[in-house]
Amino acid sequence: MLRRMVRETAFNLARRDVADFLHDHEDDLMCIFREEMQRLDDDLPEEQLFIDIKIVPLGEVVMKAVLRALHRFLTEDAEATAPEEEEPEASGGALGELR
Repeated sequence: MLRRMVRETAFNLARRDVADFLHDHEDDLMCIFREEMQRLDDDLPEEQLFIDIKIVPLGEVVMKAVLRALHRFLTEDAEATAPEEEEPEASGGALGELR
């Protein structure tokens, strides 16, 4: 029980920093993700598929949704308990829309 309490406390202390880290490195994450999705697309035998799905754009949409979900998870509970802060300026990208 003590381990869980320590883990939860550490997570609550770091969650905003993790959200900021993901936001700051979103372009790098998306680049790596595109490369991996392209590798997956290249490895799939298209002759065994009924249709040719462009997996990279589809994966990109899914990845952006995952990043938005992670950002919400990391910031929503923290915002409820955090002291009032200045509203961060909005920036481009999937995570910037939530800020």
